[in-house]
Amino acid sequence: MRFHYVAAGRGDLVLLLHGFPEFWYSWRFQIPELAKYFRVVAPDLRGYNETEKRGPYNMATLTTDIRDIVRALGYERAHIVGHDWGGAIAFATSALYPDLVNKLVVLNAPHAPALVREFRRNWRQRFKSWYIAAFQIPFLPELILGSFNAWGIRAMLRAGARDAQTFSDADLRAYADAILKPGALRATIGYYRALRTRQAMQSGRAFRNIAAPTLILWGEKDIALEVGLTRDLEQWIPNLRVKYFPNAGHWLQQEEPDAVNAQIVEFLRG
Repeated sequence: MRFHYVAAGRGDLVLLLHGFPEFWYSWRFQIPELAKYFRVVAPDLRGYNETEKRGPYNMATLTTDIRDIVRALGYERAHIVGHDWGGAIAFATSALYPDLVNKLVVLNAPHAPALVREFRRNWRQRFKSWYIAAFQIPFLPELILGSFNAWGIRAMLRAGARDAQTFSDADLRAYADAILKPGALRATIGYYRALRTRQAMQSGRAFRNIAAPTLILWGEKDIALEVGLTRDLEQWIPNLRVKYFPNAGHWLQQEEPDAVNAQIVEFLRG
């Protein structure tokens, strides 16, 4: 399996894991700052941008990818920072490979048991997650999101930010170019389609308990994820801190990069 990544700096390893529909570029504001203190590596996840498009896209495979990337880079352990799908993968990696993770930082991404809990008790979260069901339809999501030079992806990015000016035209072109690479849309939507499998349901039970010191950073104006996903997590993550950003949306590290950088650096160096 061939992965593309961007790297900078020296020292302890920090892996930056992006979400959907992004690629390493979503960390463009974090890489220079973190590289002052760490060896920073921001990969394109399996199926994204320049990384090979090869399934499966289930969580067991995605967490194994992270373990293998750390080892291929010559490290035994790493700090892991993840957003959206990257955050979900970071949570699961920390649970499945506790000896691999020094510290964990997650931005606007649900821990699996909390998501199950909120689906059961919070109709708002069920409503906000409508797209997961829509992505199960064969071919149609790829057609809609990929049409008109990925207009749907551009609209998704702007809609998810508290300030639509978070993304410049150049930023949106970069995201469109990445998602329109051959096979990328099918691969990235494949993450959602893998959620419906029995294996996904069974393996999710193993993702619960996390020993690593964990920091959750959360934009409260997220249009896809309810803030309730951050509540009462100590039963699964006893060493936990949560920092809220009341004026930020889903794309937190791109909406408030300086504040996010300060939080990450302080936590990882502390």
